[in-house]
Amino acid sequence: MPSSAPGPGGPGPQHVPPVAVGLGAGLGLGLYEAIRRRRDVRGQFTGEPVPPVVLRRVLAAAHAAPSVGLTQPWDFVLVESPETKSAMHEHVTRERAAFAATLDGERAERFADIKIDGVLESTLSVVVTYDCDRGAPAVLGRNTIADAGVYSVCLAIQNLWLAATAEDLGVGWVSFYREDFVRGLLGIPAGVRPVAWLCLGPVTHLETTPDLERHGWAARRPLDEVVHRERW
Repeated sequence: MPSSAPGPGGPGPQHVPPVAVGLGAGLGLGLYEAIRRRRDVRGQFTGEPVPPVVLRRVLAAAHAAPSVGLTQPWDFVLVESPETKSAMHEHVTRERAAFAATLDGERAERFADIKIDGVLESTLSVVVTYDCDRGAPAVLGRNTIADAGVYSVCLAIQNLWLAATAEDLGVGWVSFYREDFVRGLLGIPAGVRPVAWLCLGPVTHLETTPDLERHGWAARRPLDEVVHRERW
């Protein structure tokens, strides 16, 4: 967010530190506890408002993420319009149906019970984008790993998610969409990728077990199965 732009909810200070000063009620939550509690939320949003100061803290945490070549290649599009959210939900519903058509048997039955988005129920959506031209052509650190910029955006998303959890908010990453549709819906410039459509807002609770585990779709792998020493 440019320093000259007004913050969410109205004009803000011209010079904002990477993470805004001041702790919310939930910010005493430790890092490891926030990681443990974080969930991909679908059905627990209440629709209650997010205080502007809290939203600004969450966005400031995202904006404080490390980035390749200090490019900060992300932008955050805040979506609250019921019309826009409805159009997105209809698109997601169509993509859900297309995926469901590829399933059969027990897999189809399990998927039928899984809610995949909270676009309509959440207070707002935050669409996080990636601009590969930011800092180009000589992006320090991206010359051998082209995707390093996308990785940077994902770090911003994780910062946002953990900050939101610390604020007792829920976040849900909607992945059933076509990038061209979202780009057209939100007027995102050509060449800028909408990496994540995140539903954000207060929730009734955070589930202790991830949805896909609760529905029997997948199970977590033990840490020891994915740790290698020296070589694969």
